[in-house]
Amino acid sequence: MITFYPGPSKVYQQVGPYLQEAVESGLISANHRSEAFMQMLQNTISLLKTKLDVPGDYEVYFVSSATECWEIIAQSLISASSTHIYNGAFGEKWIDYTHKITSGTNSHFFNPEEIPDLNKLHFQENEVICVTHSETSNGTFIPSSFLSALRSRTESLIAVDATSSMAGVVLPWETADIWYASVQKCFGLPAGLGVMIVSPRAIHRAEEIGENGHYNSLLFIRDNFLKFQTPYTPNTLGIYLIGKVMKQVEHIDIISENIKQRAKNWYAFLAENGYELLVNNEAVRSDTVIAVFAEKARIAVLKKAAKQEGITLGNGYGKDKETSFRIANFPAISDEEIAVLEGFLIRAASDK
Repeated sequence: MITFYPGPSKVYQQVGPYLQEAVESGLISANHRSEAFMQMLQNTISLLKTKLDVPGDYEVYFVSSATECWEIIAQSLISASSTHIYNGAFGEKWIDYTHKITSGTNSHFFNPEEIPDLNKLHFQENEVICVTHSETSNGTFIPSSFLSALRSRTESLIAVDATSSMAGVVLPWETADIWYASVQKCFGLPAGLGVMIVSPRAIHRAEEIGENGHYNSLLFIRDNFLKFQTPYTPNTLGIYLIGKVMKQVEHIDIISENIKQRAKNWYAFLAENGYELLVNNEAVRSDTVIAVFAEKARIAVLKKAAKQEGITLGNGYGKDKETSFRIANFPAISDEEIAVLEGFLIRAASDK
């Protein structure tokens, strides 16, 4: 099957050989306090920061998932309140999860066809502002210009869910203090590992709050990562694989340019062949997750026909579950696979 599911999605074809290398090296059986593990972790972090152009003073931690990052942020960085700026299902899930841990959770919903209006937002002192960079459920994204404007408006910490964009497009790191993602999307890796990237300001806030009562408290994680260790037995294989993939891939500038061109091609192709996009405003369409709208019956027919031809389309999600399908535009997906899907969609369009 060729998969265009937007997560878990296709892994890089080299992951198979990397798995074998990991077994043969003996590293995945190594103690996570051993010299071999610590050297591997240090190399992996260095490669990731280099390839993704992460600022030198930002720190990188590996956790279990992006969902765990919701918990870490709520426990260790929210002392008073948080404001969540969202337009879709995953942003809403972040709010719901945070509300279970903290009491001062505020939300600001904005129309998926629009960029959030900063004039309608009022922030409290020392809160955490939470933004979803690429909303996987509806194929929208937050432009860098908004994050820059937001940064200029507030001294509060800014946290960004970049699950569907990190390692796929260039990110404006210094406009925010906490960035996180899971690796089963643009990283082209199997699920089971999260990447959390934090600024000196975020570290300073964590130290001020001093929360250290959980196995995944940010300070406890940091204390271990400063020694290139982990606070608990980690996903050693996942860390090994991300290091191998980071060594293999081009610099993010090159990857991002390719992804953006592919997205431009996809949007033009879909319009030319009579497909209606879920998001009409070009300025807020995601480059990495492309959402297509159709009537419920048509969606069911398309997904069934695609499956018969060995193609997995992404289901719709949330309120758009039955009236949309999604196409992953992640780096591990090849041009040849895209051509196969385009051929199918051309034939399907003529069968309407």
